[in-house]
Amino acid sequence: MSPIQAEIIAWYLANKRSLPWRETQNPYFIWLSEIILQQTRVDQGMAYYHKFVDAFPTVFDLAKADEQLVLNLWQGLGYYSRARNLHATAKQVVHEFQGVFPSSYEGLLRLKGVGPYTAAAIASFSFDLPHAVLDGNVFRVLSRLYNWPTPINSTQGKKDFEKMAQELLVQENPGLFNQAMMEFGALQCKPAQPNCHDCPIQVHCEAFGAQTVDALPVKLKKQIVRKRYFVFELIQSTPGTILMEKRHAKDIWQHLYQFPLREFDDAESKQVYLSNLNASFLSKEYKHILSHQHLYCHFVGRDMQSSDSAEPISILELDQYPIPRVIERFLEDYGLDIFESKAI
Repeated sequence: MSPIQAEIIAWYLANKRSLPWRETQNPYFIWLSEIILQQTRVDQGMAYYHKFVDAFPTVFDLAKADEQLVLNLWQGLGYYSRARNLHATAKQVVHEFQGVFPSSYEGLLRLKGVGPYTAAAIASFSFDLPHAVLDGNVFRVLSRLYNWPTPINSTQGKKDFEKMAQELLVQENPGLFNQAMMEFGALQCKPAQPNCHDCPIQVHCEAFGAQTVDALPVKLKKQIVRKRYFVFELIQSTPGTILMEKRHAKDIWQHLYQFPLREFDDAESKQVYLSNLNASFLSKEYKHILSHQHLYCHFVGRDMQSSDSAEPISILELDQYPIPRVIERFLEDYGLDIFESKAI
């Protein structure tokens, strides 16, 4: 074992957080945690992990669950395609593999929604297979350790870092070392204000010597952000009910429920509509940020019209329907009482 490997493992054993998915080699629980923690902080993801484990203690329970329940439990995490893939993968494991997760890296890659990172994580954590995990934390550690300027999100960068990670991996205990690298990046070699002066591998860190730590890792510029302009319409068909519709298009929030929606090409068109609308209620504007989209949303109250075809549901049963976070924010601000007021 090299000095770098030994120091990182020793640091991990002394500093690691106690996390439930580290206390098991069950591939179902490890897979569940990895899917939840994609694009999610550990402190936020922990509660969702426990909710899913409690609701679906086995992959069979998740596979036979109603999609609406899965989306409901996921609500607030965003990136709802992950939840739909989670459900689809559980069904695939049950129907194609009789409920047993593949025990090879190549087999894991056949699962829906499982890419190289997740496959490597399950392969090493559950089956002790020598596949290096490359998440954002590991990219950061490697880029600084080797002072590597190639963008981590470029084709060449991915090849370079895969090679570095695999060469640094402790072959005899890959699961432990992968966990150590991820935790080291999360707690020690942080994105901002890394703890360089109390770092066990400082003497080996080429970026520290070159004073380039803050410039690494390098990333290509993000794609252009798309702006979208939404007006959600609050329509009561009868007292105590509100119209809702399910999103089916391959777009954001697929299979979630929303109030009837009008989308506009630009802010000016939306403002003209709001100015001319004889609305009984107009909310403040909500800006909702997604990975490559910014949504500008208003909520308005209007009377029922003969052309309205959305489904009426009981206002008191709203919490049984999976809804986008922006609608959840609106309900948190205004409460269900808004539907009982004369405004709507």
